[in-house]
Amino acid sequence: MTHYVDSEVGRLGTVLLHRPGPELARLTPRNNDSLLFDAIPWVGRAQEEHDAFAAALRDRGVEVLYLATLLAETLAVPEARAELTEQVLRSPRLGDTLRRRVADHLTYLDPAALADVLIAGLAHEEMRISPERPGGLVWTLMDRHDFVIDPLPNLLFTRDSSLWIGDRVGVTSLAMLARRRESTLTDAVYRYHPRFVGTEFVYHPELEHLEGGDVLLLAPGVLAVGVGERTTPAGAERLARQVFAAGLAHTILVVPIAQKRATMHLDTVCTMVDVDTVLMYPNIASTLSAYTVVAGPGGEPQVDGPAPFLRAAADAMDIDQLRVIDTGLDPVTAEREQWDDGNNTLALAPRLCVGYERNVETNAQLERAGIEVIPIAGSELGSGRGGPRCMSCPLVREPLPPT
Repeated sequence: MTHYVDSEVGRLGTVLLHRPGPELARLTPRNNDSLLFDAIPWVGRAQEEHDAFAAALRDRGVEVLYLATLLAETLAVPEARAELTEQVLRSPRLGDTLRRRVADHLTYLDPAALADVLIAGLAHEEMRISPERPGGLVWTLMDRHDFVIDPLPNLLFTRDSSLWIGDRVGVTSLAMLARRRESTLTDAVYRYHPRFVGTEFVYHPELEHLEGGDVLLLAPGVLAVGVGERTTPAGAERLARQVFAAGLAHTILVVPIAQKRATMHLDTVCTMVDVDTVLMYPNIASTLSAYTVVAGPGGEPQVDGPAPFLRAAADAMDIDQLRVIDTGLDPVTAEREQWDDGNNTLALAPRLCVGYERNVETNAQLERAGIEVIPIAGSELGSGRGGPRCMSCPLVREPLPPT
């Protein structure tokens, strides 16, 4: 199977999603902040919204793969099962006695049930503890609602833990502690699942912090990498080195963004909807800057700038200028719709994208500019601060002509 992505807008062929499940039901007012959700989602409605999202993609001819299914199939490979089980058991907070009980618990699970635990977590009260099989001091001192294995509610946002550049996958290094095990699961799928046999990697989770929501494939050979709350300058530099060494790009634009939750990733303020068109939050469109990075002698990254982002991007893409469509229409609407992921569209082809229906003015702006919008509901899906692009990792897009 050939997987290949060289742009944001080439016709989408295959995408990786994660249908939200029991891990969302683990969220409570006590833990939603630490698990990075702004609200407690209605799980059933979130699943309905996600199913409608997946159906909209299939209706346009997109093959939809589910991460949980791939993970269960991966866990049928003994080496993958041993590796992922050992990773969970390595946690120093378990202690020796509880670690043995957890190992016993996981041993008897079939691959699908084990995948469920690795995603949804394992609570204190779900352990089979008895005088004959004690949990030890750690288990005794835990609250009955504490997690022995933490859930991964943010796995919904498959864009962040992996990305494809050309025919290579990058499994990223997630910045927030609550999300780091996501990359472990994704990494195992790409290394052990039969569908991905022979896949070459361009990034690994043990490297500097880099998240997929910060990486835009502006054109074949041209990447933009946001540096802010989640991706560090060191992560952007490391990606540049890896990409240049693999011959996957000739230019990297490093784009500083505000280190705050509303702009956690570059794709919260800018996404592409055509080969020469971006949807962009107007409050920063004129102030966003970029440093242009190219490969110097010996592959050493050479840095130039800063320059206005829109100018630097057009130059790197070898076009006269990027057309900009504003989020919202007035400053208040723009701010509201940016917060509700109005910028976070998923392009299915040039001039065709998926967006949350609640961002009425942004969608109208797109339609007026000749961009067809497939609106989807997102009242519950958006509670983790992510839109259609965040929820999707493209595996196959039709190639665009190189710049």
